[in-house]
Order: sequence, then structure tokens, then C-alpha cells
Amino acid sequence: MRLGVLDVGSNTVHLLVVDAHRGGHPLPMSSTKATLRLSENIDDAGRITEAGAKRLISTVAEFASIAETSQCVELMPFATSALREAANSEEVLARVRRETGVGLQVLSGVDEARLTFLAVRRWYGWSAGRILNIDIGGGSLEASNGGDEEPDVAVSLQLGAGRLTRDWMHEDPPGKRRIAVLRDWLEAELVTPSKQLLDAGKPDLAVGTSKTFRSLARLTGAAPSAAGPRVRRTLTSSGLRQLIAFISRMTASDRAELEGVSSDRSQQLVAGALVAEASMRALSLDSLEICPWALREGLILRKLDTDMNNGPRATRLPGADEQSPGPGGGTALSGPIGTVSQ
Repeated sequence: MRLGVLDVGSNTVHLLVVDAHRGGHPLPMSSTKATLRLSENIDDAGRITEAGAKRLISTVAEFASIAETSQCVELMPFATSALREAANSEEVLARVRRETGVGLQVLSGVDEARLTFLAVRRWYGWSAGRILNIDIGGGSLEASNGGDEEPDVAVSLQLGAGRLTRDWMHEDPPGKRRIAVLRDWLEAELVTPSKQLLDAGKPDLAVGTSKTFRSLARLTGAAPSAAGPRVRRTLTSSGLRQLIAFISRMTASDRAELEGVSSDRSQQLVAGALVAEASMRALSLDSLEICPWALREGLILRKLDTDMNNGPRATRLPGADEQSPGPGGGTALSGPIGTVSQ
């Protein structure tokens, strides 16, 4: 079964096409990305701007077409923090559905953390023991701790790299004073959630997921992506501190020239590094293992588990099965997101 996962994040839209077989690991077939930057298209009232909504609609329509061309028989479209928290979220979601036929399902922050944790657990296996995972997105930070496939505790905080860049980084490069104040603020914000996470139990393995952590690890000496996903990659607190001292003096355009940093991520790199540093310090972590699997893989794994238990399936793409029309006459495409909270 060829499955498409459409991830509408705060920074990018990502379509992952995989061959997904019951009882087996999903095999990646193709990956398509486009810069969206929804977190930067929020007005003072907390609403997604008209320009942001139009870009979202056109990108979703394009990627749904790519999924169909790729012969996906099912599509799982979901959105995270930017759409979850926008004041006009329901209005924008209705427009996306009406104009593209794609019914984006909005994940809660806690479900993001839980599904990412599932992917990390499956990657490392039971021998890893208790796992503590941290994921830095554009709009939010998710963290979880547990010894099973379901974490004992999962939290979501509005500490994403894109959000902090928009709210705090008004100069390029940011001033030393601004960075110092942000460090203090992050430390205060993380006191309570870090205690909740650590009270669940001391982790045997600390893990970082997301593009932010992969970029930070690469900049501190980890192997490039070309080396393959199974190469061990780590991020140390000492290496991260040295990196922050270096990149915080650079402009965004200069950071984009660094190996492993894309141009659309360079603006958010300093804020992402500061969140990573604050999280590791609050959780008393000297190093993190970098896991190549995260939220998208967690969604796929949960869907395969659900299918094996004869649960609800994702809606098929046009041509694969007869469809009922969605609002406005378009075909409503939605995945089994409702199963993630069970």
C-alpha cells in the first residue's frame, strides 16, 4: 500500500510517500517539501493573514496532486501548531477543504509529543529502556518521557523556533543583551514542565528529533545526511554552547552558507539553538541522540497498528475508490487522526 503523509507545519509543508505494509516498517519512496512560514504570517490579532492562507491553499492543492500522481491510495493530511493556535483556524481550514478537497486534521500538541515518542521507541527498540524525547518545531516544543510505546508524560509548549524568532529576534544578528534575556526567560518557562518530565523517571536514553536538532548536530560535527539514517549522531551541551556563541554573531544570510543549514531555516537557527540549550539544561542532559524518525513516522506507525486491528482507515484518493464529496463539491481527504487520542 502506497501511503502519503501531508504535514503542514509552521515552517514547511512536507509530503512523505511511503510503501506501508502491515507488520513491516514503512519504506520511504519520495519526499517533497515547500517553504510555508505560517508562523511568520500571523497578524497582531493572532490570525493567519490572507497572503498566508492563499499560500497554504495553493501548496496543499499542489501536494495533493503530487500524492495522486505518485499513486498513493491513501493520504493522511495533518497540521500542527500554526493552524492549531490561529484565531481564524476554523475559517482557514474550511477554505482549504472547500478549495482543495483536503480535510486537514489538526493535531493537539500532546498528540504530537505522543506520536513522535512512538516513532522514537520503534526506532531504538525496547532495549533502550526509558526514553526522554525533545522535539523543536516552528511553533512549539514537545517533550515526552516513558518506558513503553505510550509516554508516561507528554507536554507541548509554545517555544518553537519560528515563534521565538518572530517575537524576540528583531535584529539581525541579535544583540548579546537580547540573547541573555531570552535565555533567562526560557529557563523560567521550563521550570515546571521539566520537573513534570523528570518526575516520571530518570531516562536511560535522551533523544532529540526535528530538523532543528539535526542541523545543530551537523554544525557541531555529526555526520551529514548523505551518510545515511543509521549513522549515530549526537548533540552535546558543550558543543551547543560553543555553536551559539558562533552563530549568534552571524547574520541570517551568513548562517545560510553553513553546511547543513537551509536558507529557510537560517533565520530561526539561533532561537532553535537557544531552546535546545535551555531544554537540555533544564532536564540535566549532557548529550542527546538524534533520531531520524519523528512525527510523520509516528503517524504512519499508528495507522498501520490501527489497520492491523481492523480500525478506521484513511480516506482513499480519487480514482482508488468511490468518494463522497466534501463541502463545496471537493473530495474530502482525511486520515485516521481520530485514532491517535484513543
